[in-house]
Amino acid sequence: MDTIQPLFTAIVLAADRESNNPVARAAGVPCKSLAPIGGIPMVYRVLKALSSSDKVKDRILCGPPKTIMDQEPELCARVATGEIRWFENQATPSLSTYHVMKSLPQEIPVLLTTSDHALLSPRVVDHFCSEAQASGCDVIAGVALHETVTTAYPETRRTVYRLRDAAYCSCNLFAFLTPRAHAAAYFWHRVEHQRKKPLRVINTFGWVAVMRYLMGRLTLAEALDRISRRLGFKAGVVVIPFPESAIDVDSVSDWHFVKRIVAEKGL
Repeated sequence: MDTIQPLFTAIVLAADRESNNPVARAAGVPCKSLAPIGGIPMVYRVLKALSSSDKVKDRILCGPPKTIMDQEPELCARVATGEIRWFENQATPSLSTYHVMKSLPQEIPVLLTTSDHALLSPRVVDHFCSEAQASGCDVIAGVALHETVTTAYPETRRTVYRLRDAAYCSCNLFAFLTPRAHAAAYFWHRVEHQRKKPLRVINTFGWVAVMRYLMGRLTLAEALDRISRRLGFKAGVVVIPFPESAIDVDSVSDWHFVKRIVAEKGL
């Protein structure tokens, strides 16, 4: 008999990392998540993709700050009706995630994404969530093969993680699947807090793994095994076959690029 998998609670990080965000400034909006694409603010595109997914039940918006929320009657109305929940964002994305996850029952699987994931679709969400729940892992990150992304969109420039077996791009999709996964949110906060102290970050993962990565000798399986053993939870990835899953809006050029994709494909 097939086991019925529980539905996810989705957290959408919707606050800017910095004041005077360049995309927000270019779009003439108070924060990046409200920058329009095809006439629709990015955050609404993400919320729609999640609401249309068969794998997501509840949606939580973390950010934008209350001063901005108070100027957005549609977002406030969605919160007032219970369609979405809203949390004030914290100082960093990792701290925001940890803060929200502390309020959730640990047995509920959590899907984490960002409000600038403007090309997110129900197809991507369903694929990622299904594969994550079938993985047997505590924590899953979504990635796409760099080749998949550049074949579909050769003009895009994405951050690439080059391992011995392949090169990957992040997809801004993370699944926290078990009670042990909550430790991963805390770990992310700890590493982010130390991001200006690289020796401490390297010590977390181990010098051997870091050197093997820098020399191009580390495989994806080896990296995941080392992370799992060092941190006490089983980490894994889902390789997403849809190239749009790796395209978000980090810059003004990304914003224009995504607007062009949406216009050309009628999304």
